[in-house]
Amino acid sequence: MATPAPTSTTAKQNGPLTGVRVVELAGIGPGPFAAMVLADLGADVVRVDRPGGSGMAIDPQYDLTNRNKRSVLIDLKAEGASEHILALVERADILIEGNRPGVAERLGVGPAECLARNPRLVYGRMTGWGQDGPLAERAGHDIAYIAVTGALGMVGKPDEPPAIPANLLGDYAGGSLYLVIGVLAALQHARTEGGQGQVVDAAIVDGAAHLTTMVHAMMAAGGWQDRRGSNLLDGGCPFYGSYATADGEYMAVGPLEQRFYKEFIQLLGIEHEVPARKDFARWGELRTAIADRFLTRTRAQWTRVFEGADACVAPVLSLREAPTHAHLAARGTFVDHDGIVQPAPAPRFSSTPSAVRTGPALPGAHNEAVALDWGVPALEVTSGHTD
Repeated sequence: MATPAPTSTTAKQNGPLTGVRVVELAGIGPGPFAAMVLADLGADVVRVDRPGGSGMAIDPQYDLTNRNKRSVLIDLKAEGASEHILALVERADILIEGNRPGVAERLGVGPAECLARNPRLVYGRMTGWGQDGPLAERAGHDIAYIAVTGALGMVGKPDEPPAIPANLLGDYAGGSLYLVIGVLAALQHARTEGGQGQVVDAAIVDGAAHLTTMVHAMMAAGGWQDRRGSNLLDGGCPFYGSYATADGEYMAVGPLEQRFYKEFIQLLGIEHEVPARKDFARWGELRTAIADRFLTRTRAQWTRVFEGADACVAPVLSLREAPTHAHLAARGTFVDHDGIVQPAPAPRFSSTPSAVRTGPALPGAHNEAVALDWGVPALEVTSGHTD
């Protein structure tokens, strides 16, 4: 463990997307996170909030997915509201929306209307099921999307229900990050000679399925069983998993290569007590020996044992503990901005570093500033909020 997360700075750290303008139609989950990634990378992200909020019971001042953004308040159901959005669209490079199929069209800000006003616009659509298919109109959440792709069924022990990986695997890995990849690729195309804008259909089911590509390859080659907790990387292997310690905490173990495994069992002190690691019939015996040994010391004690070694062992930390880990603290993986410890922008750039520049944008806090900067004076009168 080390010192707390460093305080973020804003001095001349605008990121590689400086100059890119993004309109985000307020939503929940993967859409806002994708827009945050673009904002972290330096884009000028204007979030269009609606009166009454997004429906998530979170205080806007703590909604970190709205950091580095600006917010304007527009009632999309009010007369003339679509014109305000389209005025922003004329000046934007990217638009992100996460409504069910057809909703943006009914509001008058669908792809046809937006691309008519700005032919080079990249129109990013973030949904769970996608824009078409039998389930496109159905409601859903992360757990259902990863369930049908096979991703959820891979996680957990074979004799227990699938473990829930929070909403990281579907919403953010299969959803947000694929939307970011898509809109940036489409933006590159739009900016080439002869290029044009287009619609990016980012569906969580597509992204989550795509993430399982390597596993499908291993299964086709006969190296992966189609049941959880039975394979090299899903907990089936005794030297790739987590083990309880004497104080009720856990250590993560993953020395897959022989040289790392050798160092692991030596430091654990069981090199003369266990069967060969390739003796699959005795993996149960090996797992028990590892588990029993870890129970003899605390997490902190085992962390010191493996510190500096190539045994591929690490303490399992909580969210509150993670920012103080020595390596993460040294790299500044977490930062403290306005009293809130949070993950720093990622990845890192040598010439155009990014940073947490501003805290969460409060709904409607930037109507006047955006009206001035983007040249859309009508925005000044759409909200009673001021900067």
